[in-house]
Amino acid sequence: MAAQVEIEDRSSLTELDNGEILDPLPSSDSTTLLLREGNQEHDVITKCFLSGFGAASTLANIVTIRKKSPNTITTRAKSLAFRIFTEATARKNNGDPNVKYCWYPGSREQIERILTHGFSTRDIDDSRGIGIHLVPSNFSLFAAEATEEDEEGLRHLLLCRLILGKTEEIVSGSKQTYPSSVEFDSGVDDVLNPRKYIIWSSAMNSHIMPTYIVTFRSPRLSVVSRGGSPSSPRVSFAALVSSLSKSMDTLRMNLIMTTYDDFRKRKIQRDELVRKMREVAGDNLLAQIIKNHRDKNRVSRV
Repeated sequence: MAAQVEIEDRSSLTELDNGEILDPLPSSDSTTLLLREGNQEHDVITKCFLSGFGAASTLANIVTIRKKSPNTITTRAKSLAFRIFTEATARKNNGDPNVKYCWYPGSREQIERILTHGFSTRDIDDSRGIGIHLVPSNFSLFAAEATEEDEEGLRHLLLCRLILGKTEEIVSGSKQTYPSSVEFDSGVDDVLNPRKYIIWSSAMNSHIMPTYIVTFRSPRLSVVSRGGSPSSPRVSFAALVSSLSKSMDTLRMNLIMTTYDDFRKRKIQRDELVRKMREVAGDNLLAQIIKNHRDKNRVSRV
């Protein structure tokens, strides 16, 4: 889509990172820095985020953009390590490390934990290869729909720098845990037009550099990312499960109920529950349930 903006094409943003680990260590120990409107990074990220929504860009309002502070010793050490791995990947792949920007969706608590401590086994996704799954920067809507709304009605995305190297296609349901050969470094769902990047767990804290937190408000985001119009009303998971039980066989329903029970016990994140529902029930059935819910709401308001 012509309106979409790849943030990695904005060389000015990348250039702002150059040399920061070589500067004298400032006295500030703030974890993040607030970027204000008019700041170059703020404006580039805003354009990238809204462009990724396409025609649905009016559904989201950015509240804040924060950048991980380069002032801490830990951040500087991680930046140096990231550059070393970038150079190593470039040497391996004829000079091209294939560094991209990408989104990582999650709850506020999860994103703050990752920003502070890095990725852990709690963040690993096994739906298409076992690793950390991220979304290309030009598909912000796809990433936004996997976020979890907090108690203030806000959603949060991590914008990360990512060393992809040479990619290989990973099929849905694959339990692959590392590259299939030394030729490859990471995985994608589609080599020509990726909507998902897969970084293996062994590289999750060396090849992913969380850099920005985008906090936004979007009350009209649908529960299921491609299962209905973004303007569809919210359907509670309890109502969704109840409706699914009337349309699905026992075996598939038991899979959903087990996943829903794990979600209620906080064993899994919201995005994992949504992903499993889409995988087991299918987008068409979920879309029909949402449509029926919307139609019932219209009738009740008449």
